[in-house]
Amino acid sequence: MISATSSRAEMITQSKQISTENIEDKNSGSLGCFGWLLVIISLIFIGVTFPITIFMCVKIVNEYERAVIFRLGRITDRKPKGPGLFFVLPCTDNFVKVDLRTISFDIPPQEILTRDSVTVSVDGVVYFRIHCPISSVANVSNAHSSTRLLAQTTLRNVLGTKNLAELLSDREGISLSMQEALDEATDPWGIKVERVEIKDVKLPQQLQRAMAAEAEASREARAKIIAAEGEMNASRALKEASLVIAESPSGLQLRYLQTLNAIAAEKNSTIIFPLPIDMLQSFMHKK
Repeated sequence: MISATSSRAEMITQSKQISTENIEDKNSGSLGCFGWLLVIISLIFIGVTFPITIFMCVKIVNEYERAVIFRLGRITDRKPKGPGLFFVLPCTDNFVKVDLRTISFDIPPQEILTRDSVTVSVDGVVYFRIHCPISSVANVSNAHSSTRLLAQTTLRNVLGTKNLAELLSDREGISLSMQEALDEATDPWGIKVERVEIKDVKLPQQLQRAMAAEAEASREARAKIIAAEGEMNASRALKEASLVIAESPSGLQLRYLQTLNAIAAEKNSTIIFPLPIDMLQSFMHKK
């Protein structure tokens, strides 16, 4: 019973809030008696000076632009005008043009301290566009400048949670996380962040030399291991070959002939012919 009563109370409170918001929206959209009086006076002024004021009333916006019209400080119709022709009242209306094309800007190099306490300089580029002209005019004073400042702050915040290895290897993931954070933050401003890219990561000179020395030492160690494994495999092959030759003495003579053939192909003036040590031992015993 208590839970049902509390849920009903919450529903009543929410309905009251919704009705209050609707009343406020209706009141905010109305001009009031004095406002309508000014509008009527403006219309009369246009009718009296019709041939001249027609050039002040007719405005044009391009295909990629929209116009947000303010009438006595309030946005009319709650929707932008354009593209093409639209009319304004010269005494009571003013309008702001909003460009809907994709805009790109460079993020200046930011000095960032990574999670493993390494100082790096990172810059990037952001592509965004305005998808709601009214929000971009009414909810923020300067949408472009605010997006630039927010991009710099987001870059520092996101990269501050990454290690240096992650920063160098996972640029695509960092760009995606930055895009999601920027898009969520700029959505109330009527801005859609389409793409964020990390352009360059600059490391200190001492860190570059240390990383180069580390990479060189790692490659040298790997080369030594590969050479040692090659010598071990070669010694095993020689051992197996000696066992085969020991089973057939004539195989050693064939090996001698193959060696002589290889030396003769190079046309050397000196030929070294190996002799079996057993032949020399017989002469040594005679002496």
